[in-house]
Amino acid sequence: MSPIEQANQAPAPAPGKAKRPSFWRRFRQHRVAVIGMVILAVLFVCCFAAPLIAPYPKDQQDLLLGPTPPSAEHWLGTDELGRDYLTQILYAGQVSLLIALSVAILATAIGVLVGAIAGYEGGWVDDVFMRVTDLFLIVPAIALLALALEGFGRNLVSIVLVLALIGWTYMARVVRGQVVSLRERDFIQAARVIGATKAQILFRHVLPNLGGVIAVNMAIAVAGAILIESTLSFLGFGVQPPQTSWGNMLSQASGLIGTPKVYLLYFPGLFILVTVLAVNFVGDGLRDALDPRSSAGPRSQGTS
Repeated sequence: MSPIEQANQAPAPAPGKAKRPSFWRRFRQHRVAVIGMVILAVLFVCCFAAPLIAPYPKDQQDLLLGPTPPSAEHWLGTDELGRDYLTQILYAGQVSLLIALSVAILATAIGVLVGAIAGYEGGWVDDVFMRVTDLFLIVPAIALLALALEGFGRNLVSIVLVLALIGWTYMARVVRGQVVSLRERDFIQAARVIGATKAQILFRHVLPNLGGVIAVNMAIAVAGAILIESTLSFLGFGVQPPQTSWGNMLSQASGLIGTPKVYLLYFPGLFILVTVLAVNFVGDGLRDALDPRSSAGPRSQGTS
């Protein structure tokens, strides 16, 4: 039989069984998101591998050199103590990125748990959880953060915990709305009929269908945590010396506007701007790649 005849006799694909492009293929189609991911990867590698790739040792001072503008020897110049500014920014990035990731993970976990329980249970549970969420939303975040840090101390653990306890509210409201729309779907009703517990329904049926929403909002949480931590450090309530973050560096250089040393203010701000933009670009790509409207339908895992 000829190849043409074999092709003609090959079974046609079943209707409705067209293979969807993989997540990575859909994500790659979002060029800006890919660029953002590359930028974030480079930032993470450079910051957390700073002991290996930084041009100078951390906190190495040259008081006779003092502050100098960018040059071939010091790409971003030096600060008031003659320290290489690129090295200082890389080490400060470790703190800023670590805080941002920790806050995003913790705030996402709290928000998803609160939102999922409130949305699925409904009734008085929903009312209580959402009123608590509203209370956190209406309180001025910066003022509350400053007061909390004054009480608990300005160390990294306190900063992460306080930022997470403020930042979970938006995720909770988003997840709650999604769960309310899913809880009466046929595959959830079927899980109830076969005896699945509430925990099984939430963690094996509901939350897997919210992966895209959670991923996108977690990316937003990372960007928000970087900005809030930078704002707090700029105001003097965040990371304290000898530890340094990008916001802390902005605070130290805030009085240099209009002087030849203004570059000490520009470079930390530039790193914050690039990081936040890259995170937002990746969030846009995740939203498009995980858009539930592009899927054949909600995933339903069988219970055992």
